[in-house]
Amino acid sequence: MNYQNHFLTVNPEKEEFVTVDGQTFGCYGIVTELVTGQTDFASFLLRYAAPLLKPGDILLLSEKMVACAQGKARPLESVQPGRLARLLCRYVRKTDYGIGLSMPETMQCALDECGVFRILLASAAGAAGRLFGKKGWFYRVAGYKAAAVDGPCGFTIPPYDRCVVPAPSHPGKTARMVSNILGCAVLIIDCNDIGGRILASSDRKLDRAFFLRVLEQNPLGQSREQTPIGILRPCSQNPDLSKMRKK
Repeated sequence: MNYQNHFLTVNPEKEEFVTVDGQTFGCYGIVTELVTGQTDFASFLLRYAAPLLKPGDILLLSEKMVACAQGKARPLESVQPGRLARLLCRYVRKTDYGIGLSMPETMQCALDECGVFRILLASAAGAAGRLFGKKGWFYRVAGYKAAAVDGPCGFTIPPYDRCVVPAPSHPGKTARMVSNILGCAVLIIDCNDIGGRILASSDRKLDRAFFLRVLEQNPLGQSREQTPIGILRPCSQNPDLSKMRKK
C-alpha cells in the first residue's frame, strides 16, 4: 500500500516495524497541514486521522502540536523574562539536543507554567543533585510542565522556530476527548531522539512503560517532517522482517 498517497508515512531514519515483548507494531506518521491556535482541532482530526484508522490502532498526538492547537505557542518577542528567569537559566546545563530552560525566555515560561516556588524548589534539588553527581533532580521536582517547554530552534517548522511552546493544558482530558471523537485509543507523547514520556492516555489500561519502549525511536520525528500525529498499528500478520526492529 502506498501510504504516502494517504498522508501516512514512515519518517526518514525510522523503522516501520517495532517489536517489544513479542508484540509487533507498525509505526506511522500522518502528514498534515500546519496546526495553529486557529485550527479547528476536531475537524483537523476527522480530516487527517479518521480515514486512516483501523480497529486496534492507537493514535499518537505530539504534545507540542496539542499545545499549539490550544493557542499556547508564544512568539519569542512576546516573552519578557524577569530577573529570576535570567538568573536561573545560567545554571541550566546546555546540551546538543535542545535549548531546554537554558535561555531566559524558556525559563520564564517554566516559571509561568509551574510557579515560582516549585521552580525554586526544583533549582535547589538540581543543585543538590550536582553535589552528589546525580542528574535530573531538577525535572523530577519541577514536573513534566517544565520538561515539556520547547524553545526556538532552527530545525523546527516556521513560525515555531521562533516560539516558546509550553506543555498542553489538560492532556488527559484532551486524550479522552479525541478518543470519543475517533473511537480509538489515544496517546499524547513528548518524544525526541534521545528519549521521551507519555503525557496522557485515553485509557488507563494502556501500559505506558510498554508503549514508551515501542516509541523509543520517536516515529513522529523531531525536525520538519510535519507529522504531528501518527498511528501505532498492531500487526496481525507477519510484517516485512527486513524492516523490523527488535528490542
